[in-house]
Amino acid sequence: MFLWGNEMSLEDQVQALATPIAEELSMEILKIVMDGGSRSRLVKVIVDRRGGVLSDELVRMSRGLGLQMDVEDVVVGKYQLEVTTPGFEWPLQTQADFDRYLGDWLKVVQENPPSIEGENLGLNGDSFSIRDDKGKVHHFIIHDVVKVIRTINWKAISKAQKSK
Repeated sequence: MFLWGNEMSLEDQVQALATPIAEELSMEILKIVMDGGSRSRLVKVIVDRRGGVLSDELVRMSRGLGLQMDVEDVVVGKYQLEVTTPGFEWPLQTQADFDRYLGDWLKVVQENPPSIEGENLGLNGDSFSIRDDKGKVHHFIIHDVVKVIRTINWKAISKAQKSK
């Protein structure tokens, strides 16, 4: 049984319970979000790993964490637990983000359009590179772009569909 001190935030308490379960399932906890008021809270745990997470793994994580949270009585009153993956709108900001999605198709949003899409070639220090669909490599400084998110390479999908 955990003994929670007043100095631990609710997010830290959930993180402490979730981490061993995530590690067992080879997942990384990206973020824990608390929402709602005193009557009912939403506890959202965002997890992922290179290659993605299967829905049955999300269920296992949710069940295990829910049981732990109930036993430890972390959230007073009613709560809803949601264990999910980040989705395409998750901004890539850290080395871990770029490593996790290495080879994935990215959209780089700049202050001055147009946005540029390409294959994630990785982050090195504060710079990253992508290769567009014509094979040209583009280099960026992470702090000079508005955001970097994953997207779908529709041209490649369309081309693959036509070749079937």
